[in-house]
Amino acid sequence: MKRKSRGFLQTSGLLKEQIRKASESRGFAQTRLLTNWAEIAGPATAKLCRPIKVGYTKQGFGATLTVLTTGANAPMLQMQLPDIIKRVNSVYGYSAISRIKLTQTAPTGFGEGAAPFERPKPTKRLSPEQTNRIESSVKEVSDADLKDALATLGQNILTRNKGP
Repeated sequence: MKRKSRGFLQTSGLLKEQIRKASESRGFAQTRLLTNWAEIAGPATAKLCRPIKVGYTKQGFGATLTVLTTGANAPMLQMQLPDIIKRVNSVYGYSAISRIKLTQTAPTGFGEGAAPFERPKPTKRLSPEQTNRIESSVKEVSDADLKDALATLGQNILTRNKGP
């Protein structure tokens, strides 16, 4: 094996070809669609879904992007499909994707190790008495950032789940 004199190589350079082949086998001609999904679809949309496959027709135009989401988020995503199509086509540079197919799954158990779907955390409201108690305990702190951080800490402590 011939040793290169350039020193260390970047991992991306070594794996570029394997990543391209793996993503092309799922129909992704642009790997950016997978790696930059949050930037393409937008952070709020990316938390609800992820792309899993691109299916091309025999003519090569009008591909279908299959997107994985949970059942509860599918109606919300259905309303955003035209915007998502525009954003995805801007990555390709032409109208490569003509439709998006939503595939629903449970939030756990599919694609272990992949980016998980985020669910909104339940919030517990503080009583006015608890809010006053927090405000009075931090009122003498002069630094505004520290004061806000301590108030947030107090809210988190009072609203955390105690468990069974």
